[in-house]
Amino acid sequence: MPDQRRYTLTIACPDRTGIIAAVSSFIAGQGGFIVEASYHTDAETQRFFMRQEVRADSLPFDADTFRQLFAPLANGFGMTWQLSDSALKKRLVILVSKQDHCLNDLLHRWRSGELQVDIPCVISNHGDLRSFVEWHGIPFIQVDMTDKTAAFEHIAELFETYRGDTMVLARFMQILPPSMCQRFPGRIINIHHSFLPSFVGAKPYHQAYQRGVKLIGATCHFVTDELDAGPIVEQDTVRVDHGDTVEDLVRYGRDIEKTVLARGLRYHVEDRVLVCGNKTIVFR
Repeated sequence: MPDQRRYTLTIACPDRTGIIAAVSSFIAGQGGFIVEASYHTDAETQRFFMRQEVRADSLPFDADTFRQLFAPLANGFGMTWQLSDSALKKRLVILVSKQDHCLNDLLHRWRSGELQVDIPCVISNHGDLRSFVEWHGIPFIQVDMTDKTAAFEHIAELFETYRGDTMVLARFMQILPPSMCQRFPGRIINIHHSFLPSFVGAKPYHQAYQRGVKLIGATCHFVTDELDAGPIVEQDTVRVDHGDTVEDLVRYGRDIEKTVLARGLRYHVEDRVLVCGNKTIVFR
């Protein structure tokens, strides 16, 4: 049942014998019914990653009690872990500029129920999309970027005021300051209109056209203080050829950007993405 309430447990820790058995035994010992389980060990770092979904109605207690009871086991294995409740939707604060294709796609998926999130507000440095956003019943907040330091501090305050879980840069077209990236590590997701690490920075389709590439793409990634270099969540490409113009590349790219951002966000809000250094483990 896709709408069945579930607890999702995600774990990262040094690899060793007995982790899966210990976690599974703990859940089974409480009467828990595991409906999905994924595991991976990173060969380079020897870190172990786990994701398990448990039917909430199979347990005799709530998520807070689960956390309290699980903590001693987690400490014994040196785990970094979290437990999320599917009944509590993630809150996405979306940042946009003038281009609306990614925003339009996300709002459609949100309205149709495909993307199970709450969107408490949309923030923009332009007013072009105000009526479109407000038609969806979502507050639209325009931020003047003349003083970038003050503007980004205001955006950070809005993110906290609206209790955002994730900040989504849906073609925001502004470079976030390192202080903001460090303030919300692992909580800012960007869609970059290039198949990273190729063609970072501005006008990647123009860069790709000048190089005569045969593939262009888009990348959904976490934002860090190094430009376009954060851990990659999702990517895709489309083939192009010598007859395509820059405008063609931009048009093809918009379609990829929408789908890549939507997929990456879905993996993220379903707690399927775990960070391993500058890489990600994505349990699809």
